[in-house]
Amino acid sequence: MNDDSSAAALAGSLRRELHRFSGGEKLPSNRTLVERFGVSPVTVSRALAALAAEGLVVTRPGAGTYRASERAALPQTVDTSWQQVALTAQDPEDPPRVVDASGVLATLAPPPPGVIAFSGGYLPPGLQPERALGAALARAARRPGVWERPPVEGLAELRGWFGRDAGVGPAQVLITAGGQAALTTALRALAPPGAAVLVESPTYPGALAVARAAGLRPVPVPVDADGVRPDLLADAFAASGARVFFCQPLFQNPTGAVLAAGRRRQVLDIAHAAGGFVIEDDFARRLGHGGPLPPPLVADDPYGTVVHMASLSKPTAPSLRVGALIARGAVMERLRAIQVVDSFFVPRPLQEATLDLVGAPAWPRHLRAVAAGLRERRDAMLAALASELPGLAPDPAPAGGYHLWLRLPDGTDEVALAAAALRAGVAVAPGRPYFPAESPAPHLRVSFADTTGPEEITEGVRRLASALAQVIGANSRG
Repeated sequence: MNDDSSAAALAGSLRRELHRFSGGEKLPSNRTLVERFGVSPVTVSRALAALAAEGLVVTRPGAGTYRASERAALPQTVDTSWQQVALTAQDPEDPPRVVDASGVLATLAPPPPGVIAFSGGYLPPGLQPERALGAALARAARRPGVWERPPVEGLAELRGWFGRDAGVGPAQVLITAGGQAALTTALRALAPPGAAVLVESPTYPGALAVARAAGLRPVPVPVDADGVRPDLLADAFAASGARVFFCQPLFQNPTGAVLAAGRRRQVLDIAHAAGGFVIEDDFARRLGHGGPLPPPLVADDPYGTVVHMASLSKPTAPSLRVGALIARGAVMERLRAIQVVDSFFVPRPLQEATLDLVGAPAWPRHLRAVAAGLRERRDAMLAALASELPGLAPDPAPAGGYHLWLRLPDGTDEVALAAAALRAGVAVAPGRPYFPAESPAPHLRVSFADTTGPEEITEGVRRLASALAQVIGANSRG
């Protein structure tokens, strides 16, 4: 076994040899394992930690590692069919609660080996600031008091940093455990169970999942190339009695649309006239491809109508689960109370590391690298689509974000196409889960972010074209 052998491989070798030791018997020392397998001490420590987590060995500091005593037999399989009744039984007057994570899991599940990921929602490792994150976390961990309880609203300095883009002070900012947690808190704070909540159509599936799990009724409001249509938004408020509208004004997921300048004030006026709130999901603020961006909607809000969401997971790394809610007025106290009840607060070490990261000189350089990397990947996908699938390329191309929304030929079975594409070696997302009601046409969402670059993107589009030809051919034969 070489020096760079993985801890998993070493753990497998040791696992196979444990039968040689009786319960409580001491295993060879770490030094002996290093010499025998030709690995580093760190690899040995990680392998033994993995076995300890499985309950196979016990590590005693200063004494060594021992085989664990024989574990009691696992309990027999029990009949849990009763749970189907318990989980669904409810008062007929109560709103239905549907907990469906499939739309979210589609973007979180890693593709099988050899499959090109056009379905992801995060930056690839090459664009993540891994070294800067590691250094920031290490510095934060050494800071005095870092393991003490932070203010429940979050560190004042971090709240101030999030508030600057919105033109508000720290008192109007609540630090959250990422964007999804912020969305859950906002919907629970603003809409009672059974209420209607207006959403763009199409929209982010995670918003639909959160709303339905809370017993809310998502009501679609169509979007076009300039974002949500104000005339239909006013109609939807009046017809549904809703008091909440969820939207993504900047590089909307999945269409990539930016809310037109002439519609921004209209949206605010319509919501205010209805006595409602606008939840602004500003997830793509730091995913622009270069060029000026409009300010957040909350920055132009004269009423206190907007509850603004921001997150750092998209422009950094999936595990940096740090975000913010921005609101003015009494609603902030409700947001704060709900988060405290749910999770107390966001861990202080993560907040300290985030503050260190965004305050470092490397942060602007990282954002420029992200913009260049996304722009290169977007252009490569557009070029490949123009060559392989010329009728599918969107026009105009999005100026930010990490995905394209492809309108498929009428009659295309998008689910069959996604399955055929996966067999061909490329993972894509069918459009149906993005619609809160009936889908008006077949679509695919293809992400270009989580790829190694133009060469992989070109190959992925070629595989997608082959899958589409196969599906269309099957339909014509049928």
